[in-house]
Amino acid sequence: MITKKQPNSTDSYVGARVRMRRMMLGMTQQKLGAALGLTFQQIQKYEKGANRIGASRLQQIAQILQVSESFFFDGGPNASAKQSKEFAGGPSPNYIADFLATPDGFSLCKAFMNIDEPKLRRMIVNLVEKLNERSK
Repeated sequence: MITKKQPNSTDSYVGARVRMRRMMLGMTQQKLGAALGLTFQQIQKYEKGANRIGASRLQQIAQILQVSESFFFDGGPNASAKQSKEFAGGPSPNYIADFLATPDGFSLCKAFMNIDEPKLRRMIVNLVEKLNERSK
């Protein structure tokens, strides 16, 4: 029986952050791949954490996605104790990043941020909170 190797948690986290930032910019995997001289399949492997991203490649990705290299590690599985304490009592940054890395999470966040009226945004938050209470 052949068992499939599980991706390293840091590789998965970094890949999810690449995906989230790429989606925030409205960039396709193909466009990012072309900018790096890679196929979109390689970008998929990076984003899933199946393939580890080397330091120089991560530096290139950061430049293309217009973020610092540290962006890909902020709040990650090996975050400093200080970072961990900052998020005590609330959802972990991994939870939030995982949500934003999904198509639904990203679409929901983007649509919500495009609502200009503060009262309407508050009503939506109240509705979601009520729905959450009812589902428990």
